[in-house]
Amino acid sequence: MKKNWIFSLVFLILMGVGAFAAYRFWPGIKPVVLPPPSVDMPLQLPDGFSIEIFADGIPNARAMRFDERGNMWVSATRSNTVWLLEIENGAVVRKTPMFQNLQRPHGLAFDPKNPFTLYIAEEHQIVRTCVYCDDSSPEKIIDLPPSGRHFTRTLGFGPDNKLYISIGSSCDVCEEPDPRYAAIYKMNRDGSEFELVADGLRNAVFFTWHPKTDALWATEMGRDRLGDDLPPDEVNIIEAGKNYGWPICYGKQIHDTNFDKNQYIRDPCEDTEPSHIDLQAHSAPLGLAFIPNSDDVLIAYHGSWNRTVPTGYKIVRAELDAAGNFIRMHDFITGWLTEDNRALGRPVDLIFHEGALYISDDKAGLLYKVSFPAA
Repeated sequence: MKKNWIFSLVFLILMGVGAFAAYRFWPGIKPVVLPPPSVDMPLQLPDGFSIEIFADGIPNARAMRFDERGNMWVSATRSNTVWLLEIENGAVVRKTPMFQNLQRPHGLAFDPKNPFTLYIAEEHQIVRTCVYCDDSSPEKIIDLPPSGRHFTRTLGFGPDNKLYISIGSSCDVCEEPDPRYAAIYKMNRDGSEFELVADGLRNAVFFTWHPKTDALWATEMGRDRLGDDLPPDEVNIIEAGKNYGWPICYGKQIHDTNFDKNQYIRDPCEDTEPSHIDLQAHSAPLGLAFIPNSDDVLIAYHGSWNRTVPTGYKIVRAELDAAGNFIRMHDFITGWLTEDNRALGRPVDLIFHEGALYISDDKAGLLYKVSFPAA
């Protein structure tokens, strides 16, 4: 009887702690867990820009790529599907779940030398397939480490014709047992010569190359449990052989003494790379795209889930000089987060195609098209 009483008391204490935590963080969690309200989407853009829904009914829409025929392919990670959107005269005329029963597919990349060869990054492997071929069965080219906390793997072919992949950490903050985690690697088309590019990257979900310098730029999400405003999320310029600090450093070479209790003769962050741009903590930066005929870059803030006051849920424009140095930040598209902290959507990927900007939204299951003012 006494043992049952003790168990009951412990259970009530845990329930109380859980209820208090849910109450405290509910304003921050609310936009993520509640469905979007059934209202029009009042998005705000700068004067001269316009936005429209390009496609709907694509649940969990994440990465987007256009093929040689002008059609779009979209990964739907949580529904284990890659969609084909056939386009005529600038409009989607047919949506087909082309590859199904995959294992949380995310990254997509078309081979620039074989433009009908599509690479797909699942959480545990990379496969490739010939689109529009009679036999389009995916072929595995390489295994990936088992997913943990972060399961999205993103792909892209670089200026060196190598296939790049980002692999997030298996945890929030820890010493990784496998060096493939928290890093960006590159490889040949067949998966051979799998080579480290840079590590110390907790969760660099999206990356792209600067159109003028060919430098590799990546967004990165900082760790949790350091409060509302630490550590900063980041934009990094990735250089081969460099370490970007995680798990013991963040931002501008700041030592994470909350995690790393070791004593050092000199600063352990001294040999790590500082962030290029610090972003508001918990903004969850994902897609980034350089604006054609401009030095500036757009960044999609997926939005916080672990902050007492929600942040993000928008697209920002980072103003840069010709050398890529950061000048200032502006809001570019806002309105996904309502005044009562309900999320109408959560922007993910950003790509430019034929002068227009396309945005994926994994909460509303939408794709948007943004038209720019005439030059």
